[in-house]
Amino acid sequence: MSDAQPAPCRRLTLPAPAKLNRMLHITGRRADGYHELQTLFQFLDHGDTLHLTRREDGEIRLTPEVPGVPHDQNLIVRAARRLQAESGCRVGADIRLEKRLPMGGGLGGGSSDAATVLLGLDALWGLGLSLDRLAELGLALGADVPVFVRGHAAWAEGIGERLTPVDLDTPWFVVVHPGIEVATPAVFRAPELTRHTPPITMARALQGGASSWRNDCEATVRSLYPPVAAALDWLARRAPTMLTGTGACIFASVADEKQADRLLAEIDGRWQAFKAHGLNRSPLHDALDR
Repeated sequence: MSDAQPAPCRRLTLPAPAKLNRMLHITGRRADGYHELQTLFQFLDHGDTLHLTRREDGEIRLTPEVPGVPHDQNLIVRAARRLQAESGCRVGADIRLEKRLPMGGGLGGGSSDAATVLLGLDALWGLGLSLDRLAELGLALGADVPVFVRGHAAWAEGIGERLTPVDLDTPWFVVVHPGIEVATPAVFRAPELTRHTPPITMARALQGGASSWRNDCEATVRSLYPPVAAALDWLARRAPTMLTGTGACIFASVADEKQADRLLAEIDGRWQAFKAHGLNRSPLHDALDR
């Protein structure tokens, strides 16, 4: 950093919001094995929280470690080190994670954490990188990271990296985790997975509205993971319900917060569940603006 840059702050506490895939079509499979997608991303006012504290010795330290994920392989640590390498920054950070989003849940928790680290450390270290550059760095970490970096609900194509901002309806949701972790590679390897849904335009998707949206992964996840199928069947009898991403989480859209509370009361510990409001602007960007 040059002496001309503004003095960086010392500490930041920032949200890492969940996302939902309000629809997900798989339109093809590329030669490199990745799948071509069309999806609608929307944020929730619920997620993880990261506490970032500047260090002067260049070390990146994450606490607590996420069970089953070695420290140096965590997307949070990888994002911080990638930002260091890109910027030539010689300072570091202590990062404390308050984890609320389930692993393997389809809510984008790891990608959201990585995006919060990229934007948060850019501010903490006084780097001033553009959103375009931060999104580019994020894409190298995962296809879902750029939408969290850019911070607006989006129509996404490619592997999920080609983003067009959209404004979606913003209902209340009840999100249910059936208590298992879905392995995304297993879903995409499954021979029965729908892979050739005809592409549609963004305008057609938006015109059709939520009643026309579906997730092409849902049938495969149902067959591979009976607990997800059971939760989908139970929730769908009460409200419009869909899988997010490759799961395991499912979500029901409801009319208002009171209906969300009633549905949560009916779940009554059957599964892990929470209510959340849909958002078109990420709470991470709102927090950084403040």
